[in-house]
Amino acid sequence: MEDVLVQRQGAVQVLTFNRAHKKNAITADMYQALADGINDAEADASLRVILIQGQPEAFSAGNDLEDFLKNPPKDESAPVFQFLRAISQASKPIVAAVAGNAVGVGTTLLLHCDVVYAADSARFSLPFSQLALCPEAASSWLLPRVAGYQRAAEKLLFGEPFDVNEAVAMGFVNRILPAGELFEYAARRAAQLAAMPAGSLRVTKQLMKADGARDVQSRIGEEGVEFAKRLLSPEAREAFTAFFEKRKPDFSQFS
Repeated sequence: MEDVLVQRQGAVQVLTFNRAHKKNAITADMYQALADGINDAEADASLRVILIQGQPEAFSAGNDLEDFLKNPPKDESAPVFQFLRAISQASKPIVAAVAGNAVGVGTTLLLHCDVVYAADSARFSLPFSQLALCPEAASSWLLPRVAGYQRAAEKLLFGEPFDVNEAVAMGFVNRILPAGELFEYAARRAAQLAAMPAGSLRVTKQLMKADGARDVQSRIGEEGVEFAKRLLSPEAREAFTAFFEKRKPDFSQFS
């Protein structure tokens, strides 16, 4: 689909968010395209690495709220869960190149990538609590283990944006690049991985992720159940109404 470009660069499967006019907000169709792109790469022995990127102006604004409310995930077959399973269970290395804003799942998906490069323009946020929702993509399990509990708690509870230097300090961004060099650098690093012994890379990744693999899948399911409940809550209705009306929500009426 046009909103997600799936292109082959040698032995690298490149998935590019291509919905710049909506700041790469992710729809159900985009989740499906991303899931299919990852699964196709997993099934093709000639593809050795997956690279996920956006545009210089934006990586992803997270879920497209209008589309998400019209097409909420009903069960594990929903495109968003297909994507989360695909990215969290991929055996091949995943490299991400992040420029501009990475909001919500635009940040949490990075916790499943093996190497993350970011432009000096990158900014991150996890505004789930602000929207009366809860974490997703197993971020409530992964982020405390990557960044430490207190740091993760501050980001998940307050939902405030933070810059790329803090993302490096938290441990989920490997390196900061000038914006004009990011995509070329990430593509070069992905190609380096693709030229290495594929079996060795798969085993190394499997060994590093083995201890938490079951917990990650369990947490994705638990978060999904709570997320669905929160979507139907009065607080969420107020948060979304305020978002679309471009005003500050009032949660004082809810206990």
